[in-house]
Amino acid sequence: MQFEIAKSVLENILIHTQPFLEKKDLSQITSHLYFEATASNTLTVKATDYEIGLVIEAGNINVIEPGMATANGKKLLDIVRILSDGNVNLNTKDGMLDITQGHSDFQLPMYNAQEFPAFASIENKPGVEIDSGLLINSLKKITPAADTNNPKFELNGALIDIKSDQINFVATDTRRLAIIAIPQTNGSELSLIIPKKAIIEIQKLFTSNIDIYYDATHLLIKSDQYTFFTKLINGKFPDYNRIIPASTRYNLTLPKSDIVNAIKQITTISNDMKLTLESGRILFESLSDENNKATTEINVDTGIDSSFVFAVNSRYILDFLGQIDQTHFTLGLNEPNMPFMLQEEEFKTIVMPIVI
Repeated sequence: MQFEIAKSVLENILIHTQPFLEKKDLSQITSHLYFEATASNTLTVKATDYEIGLVIEAGNINVIEPGMATANGKKLLDIVRILSDGNVNLNTKDGMLDITQGHSDFQLPMYNAQEFPAFASIENKPGVEIDSGLLINSLKKITPAADTNNPKFELNGALIDIKSDQINFVATDTRRLAIIAIPQTNGSELSLIIPKKAIIEIQKLFTSNIDIYYDATHLLIKSDQYTFFTKLINGKFPDYNRIIPASTRYNLTLPKSDIVNAIKQITTISNDMKLTLESGRILFESLSDENNKATTEINVDTGIDSSFVFAVNSRYILDFLGQIDQTHFTLGLNEPNMPFMLQEEEFKTIVMPIVI
């Protein structure tokens, strides 16, 4: 195999593949990238750690000799980054991948390219009809609530719950639950749990014009340049409808910017804070085991006659506010020690308060 490719194009490909490489055991073939150059001057690059995978198709390269190769993805990126702008030549020679540009010459060992793991295929797989913009935006909103390293594996991801009349995107770390409901008529009902790592990479790779496919074990997303796959999490997601309050006793419309500024002042001392809601103001106070203390308040019509006091991890509120577009949001409350609800249109986050 031998081909020439612009340094900027190759570097961009290598950057996108890094999250898909095996990082811990460099003796594994999955720490390598797979290259296949064809006589039609196209290049296919594959990367996978078995859990997620990416295929990149690149055209407009100069293929001198078609063929296949592998090379350590991280080391190859390190090499390409220090090269000058211009074309780079990649050539297989004596079991090595030779990378040359001008007087510079680097060699990396290869594995047998034919032993590179097979990728899941979109052939004969049913599709999912979801607007690509809504998919990316919905996943972005709920991502902060997805857990990591939870022994209940189904919580380390997000649920796409397709109903007959809507699609619910849901994530929870047991202390909060984020959900966004998209009205849409669907021909069949389906539930998929996507790992958090995959959700993050989907947001980086795709913006629009995608096709989505699935089977019992994989989700695949295809665009003009990329084909992405992830293994699905096998498990039963919690019954999230039981967590969402059927109604709330108090419903406050609050200014986003004022709340964010007040919370950020408190977080200089502690992430845990106490809120006291009165008829014309909200008082914010830090909760800390140390002697440090922070307080601030904002003037706002709460509609609450008597004092309402509850405590919360401020990050949960900031995560929600960081994902909304409007200037105001709704805070729904029942009792101080019961879950409360943050809402902007169809996007909700239900939060467990801190018992004080």
